[in-house]
Amino acid sequence: MYDVVIIGAGVVGCAVARELSRYKARILVVEKEADVCCGTSKANSAIVHAGYDAAADSLMAKFNVQGNRMMGELCEELDVSFSRIGSLVICLSEEERPALLRLYENGVKNGVEGLRIVEREELLSMEPNVSDDAVAALYAPTAGIVCPFGLTAAFAENAFTNGAEFRLNTKVERIAPAKEGWEVKTETETILTKCVVNAAGVYSDVLHNMVSEKKIRITPRRGDYFLLDKNTGDFVSHVIFSLPGKLGKGVLVAPTVHGNTIVGPTAVDVSDREATNTTADGLREITEKAGRSIKNLPLKQVITSFAGLRAHEDGHEFVLGEEEGAPGFFDCAGIESPGLTAAPAIGRHIAQLIQEKLSLAKNPSFNGTRKGIFDPKTLSKEEYAKLLQEKPAYGNIVCRCETVSEGEILDAIHRPLGATTLDGLKRRVRVGSGRCQAGFCTPRAVEILARELHVSQSEITKTGGASRLIVGTAKDSIEGEARI
Repeated sequence: MYDVVIIGAGVVGCAVARELSRYKARILVVEKEADVCCGTSKANSAIVHAGYDAAADSLMAKFNVQGNRMMGELCEELDVSFSRIGSLVICLSEEERPALLRLYENGVKNGVEGLRIVEREELLSMEPNVSDDAVAALYAPTAGIVCPFGLTAAFAENAFTNGAEFRLNTKVERIAPAKEGWEVKTETETILTKCVVNAAGVYSDVLHNMVSEKKIRITPRRGDYFLLDKNTGDFVSHVIFSLPGKLGKGVLVAPTVHGNTIVGPTAVDVSDREATNTTADGLREITEKAGRSIKNLPLKQVITSFAGLRAHEDGHEFVLGEEEGAPGFFDCAGIESPGLTAAPAIGRHIAQLIQEKLSLAKNPSFNGTRKGIFDPKTLSKEEYAKLLQEKPAYGNIVCRCETVSEGEILDAIHRPLGATTLDGLKRRVRVGSGRCQAGFCTPRAVEILARELHVSQSEITKTGGASRLIVGTAKDSIEGEARI
């Protein structure tokens, strides 16, 4: 019997797990994919929103502002890259100014600190590449950028080291009431638990509707993105938004914590909950809309495009808390933007509700700090030379674009909840994230994963499941090597 089973190892599920690990409890996180952060959390704008956009008095506004305020200290504790660079919402005509003022007033109601309107002259000094049509902007100094996977992995690792269990490659098929709580049925077993946390992203309505008479509906909303090369990393220095529309915050242009530029997203409602393919129409839309706010955008420097799905709830609101008529079932549903920003506050809120319900005592051995993967590029020449004498793997560069060493890859594999797939390595240490998009480093990365996991190279996958890269053997090869 577990005290809590959390379904979904995205940023919210892992945040809940980390906060619950502050207490004495048996905690299990169940995830259908091969790694944490494989859904909405892995493919988004990577923005820490200030909180001026969400409707006043909404849960979105409340947890956005709370999560924003928590982010700085939290990322220091968990050794996650975060930069509070501020954001600008661009007003392109005097006719749009009333909408900009309404956004400012809404932000003030939500408790966003430091908001102000900047006029064109000041705007140009802040962002020289802003559109010639820009007349003003809403400046939010508390906005920032973060690594979504880094944050999710940090939550998960810290929860794990504080006693939470994780069961990956485990799909929940049914939830049903039990004598003392709930039965969570997977493909292979039935798990008994006192409480369930539904953090299943675009599938959260499916789980909710299994246990509640009050139905909700989640629509997957696809967003396409461009990612630009690192030589564009200083093209803008703030998060640049257009004025939001009925489908969201519109197309943005922003630096990333890794030095790239991200552009997007679109907002297209789809029926397929796994439809993370980009489309030609979506990429054309990004090009057109981004160009309205920023001029001379260097889209010839695009190194990849990708798409993510947001869990849009019909009422455009977070669905949080214990469900009426289903005691012990806690929803974290409808978590779309600003879900990444709100995740720390949501995690704390849900954990407190469960602590009160189960009267959980504090975990005396809880340690809220975590050290990320060591980056040898932070060393001086003398320190680096000494490191190579002790650990020569840090001198073997596997990914040339991102200058990732074998030593960093070994750390990514052998740390708590370490990487077992190529994408797991990519998200932890950026192997394959650079200009050549894994064209050079893939064979060596496969070799290292197989060696360290003690499996055949043919068993190594890109994302888990059936995504194997080695699809056959060359019988006539002298060495009988696998063909990739």
